[in-house]
This record gives sequence, structure tokens and C-alpha cells, in this order.
Amino acid sequence: MTQHSVRIWDLPTRLFHWALAASVVGLVITAKVRGNAMEWHFRLGYGVLALLVFRMVWGLMGGRWSRFTSFLYSPVRVLRYLRGSAHAEDSIGHSPLGALSVFALLAVLVAQVATGLLSDDEIAFAGPLTRFVSNAVVGQATGYHKEIGQYLVLGLVGLHLIAIIFYVLVRRQRLVRPMLQGDKLLPAPATPSRDDLTSRAMALVVLALSAALAWWVSSLGAAAGF
Repeated sequence: MTQHSVRIWDLPTRLFHWALAASVVGLVITAKVRGNAMEWHFRLGYGVLALLVFRMVWGLMGGRWSRFTSFLYSPVRVLRYLRGSAHAEDSIGHSPLGALSVFALLAVLVAQVATGLLSDDEIAFAGPLTRFVSNAVVGQATGYHKEIGQYLVLGLVGLHLIAIIFYVLVRRQRLVRPMLQGDKLLPAPATPSRDDLTSRAMALVVLALSAALAWWVSSLGAAAGF
């Protein structure tokens, strides 16, 4: 059978994926070590904030298969996929199940970062947004961030890894290599994602603006003397 090599994941999406993965690992480690490591926990948190903002924007203007519209499946489409009646495009970018995993993980990470910005350990570290809300809100955010949120993140990351292993070993689908190289071997031609110098320069601008926003948020705490 003839295989067609198609650019599915553009470079900005691939760099985002691996940068987010490394940052989440770093956040988990620094949270467990605590102490002075919490300074890095906050820095990594601001980094994840920048990455999430970037992904939200890139999901609207990125390469064909990185846009949210390419993997925003209807419940009927998901059910058909689960019943084995997959659409021809279901195996090109994110599958219906993969899409659910991506949206869930993004949502949980947004909640974790947001509550982190509102958290206070009542010892040495407080999020930059704590001065804008009541003590009750700070307490609720801190409780969620330390107790519920971190385990949701760990659980979804674990499910994500299990799903990858399942697709690689059982369904014999290569998922890791395309996220490294960008191209995917497909049984039929498909519309490739745009991944030229112009789109990469555009992504760099979006990332710079996202980083500037994260830096501004972090400066709010400094302005309050935290």
C-alpha cells in the first residue's frame, strides 16, 4: 500500500507539546520538594501560563491540524469512533478520543495555573492575584490547587500516556515520531498543515506576546510586595 508523508504537526505545535510536558514534570517535582524549589515552581507556573495562552491563540490560527476546529468532534462522531465506524479523517490529527484528552488536559491545566495564581501557603509564597480577591477565595483556590487540581493533572497525564502506549502497541499507530518530526505516514493524501517561515515567525510573535502577558501577571505580586 502506498504511504503518503504529510506534514500534520507544525513546528510551533511540536515545541509547545514538549515544552509543556517538560514544564508539567518540573512543576510536579518542585511541588513535592517545596522549600526553595517553590521559586522554580512559580517560574514554571508562569511559563505554563504563557504556553497555555499561546496554545489558545495558536488553536485559532495555527496549522490545519493544530486548530481546534480540526478536532472539535460532535458526540455522534465520538460514538461512531467508539463503535468502530471511524471517519477517514479520524486518524490524521487527533482522534475523537485524543481530542477529548487534549481538551480535558488543557482545561485542567488552566484551572491549575489560575488557582496557583490565587494560592497562598501562608509561609513564604503567595500568588500574584491573591490581593485582588477575598481570603475565602484564596483559601478555596489554595485547597483546590494543592488537593484536587494536582491529582487531576497527574491522572489525565497518566491516562494520556496509557492511551499513547495502547495506540502504539495495540493499534500499531505511530504517535510519538510525528510529534517529533511533524510528518505522518497516511494511507491517503490529506491537506497538510502550514509550516513555513511566515507561520513560524507569526508563532514567535504570539509566543512573545503570551510571555509578556505572563510576565505582567507575575509582576502584580511584586507590586504588592510578595
